[in-house]
Amino acid sequence: MARITIADIARQAGVSTGAVSYALNDRPGVSDETRARILQIAADMGWAPSSAARSLSGAKTETIGLVLARDPGMLGVESFYMQFLAGIESELTKRSYALLLQVVPDLETEVRTYRQWRAARRVDGVIMVDPRVDDPRIELLQGPDALPAVVVGDTSLAGGLPNVWTDDAAAMRESVRYLHMMGHRRIARVAGVESFGHTHIRDDAFALETARLGVEGTVVRTDYTAVEGAAGTRALLASDAPPSAIIYDNDVMALSGLGVASEMGTKVPGDLSIIAWDDSPLCEATYPRLSALSHDVTRYGAHVARRLFDRMDGAPPAAFLDSTPALRPRGTTARAPGA
Repeated sequence: MARITIADIARQAGVSTGAVSYALNDRPGVSDETRARILQIAADMGWAPSSAARSLSGAKTETIGLVLARDPGMLGVESFYMQFLAGIESELTKRSYALLLQVVPDLETEVRTYRQWRAARRVDGVIMVDPRVDDPRIELLQGPDALPAVVVGDTSLAGGLPNVWTDDAAAMRESVRYLHMMGHRRIARVAGVESFGHTHIRDDAFALETARLGVEGTVVRTDYTAVEGAAGTRALLASDAPPSAIIYDNDVMALSGLGVASEMGTKVPGDLSIIAWDDSPLCEATYPRLSALSHDVTRYGAHVARRLFDRMDGAPPAAFLDSTPALRPRGTTARAPGA
């Protein structure tokens, strides 16, 4: 197949080759609307800069990219990404690199963003988060002209790309075993977004461990928000056989669950034990303090950034275990009623 040129893009867009050059090189000279249209056409046509053009233009942008397909409102509430981004920035600062962060509404837009970045040489590499099962981003980031990338997630989801991961399965098993040891026989899980690969990993570990121990396990699906965390908790506590313990997929939902329990007259930890995922400062600020699965999220972000720089420097793909979240029992867990 012949290489797509800026002349081909110019004909398709109905503009001059100069306008295409301005748009692809992120230079002034075209309107924002025209620039966006040219970048979209270039991405749709599969345009990529030649190695000669890259060498002439000065290969590096000294920028790495991160796209979050999330509700922007969640970024101000869920502390995970604030800590994670702080860790990334700590490594970028050492190398005088910048972070290009883009928040988009869905996976399709995220894929389109990667194509635009590649076509316009906007970034030197990307950090891919929230991998899915059969994720379309994996194939895109494996292509011959793909941007160097690191996947933040389990090796089984990375498709052979470099990845940095935490052992969520082991952490889930530890939580279930701990609650079982404390006499809990009805344990629920308030889970996050079902399409995320790590949700499946936690689901499987929860199902296998509850079955092995002979524990009744229930799963409620949510979107990580406080509203859905509260609704899930309310449904569980209002059921004919309410759980005596709940494991939440993030601290925001655990906090909302703590509030719902109080509202419904359920004592924590006397009637209900609660464990939160990701041990943010919020877990220490509540009363009672939240028991949590803890790992250093800032260090995690820094580790991911270092592995991306290694990849950009030509290191072969590899998998790196960052940590296994450890259970930190605090004021929201106790022996089951009557145990």
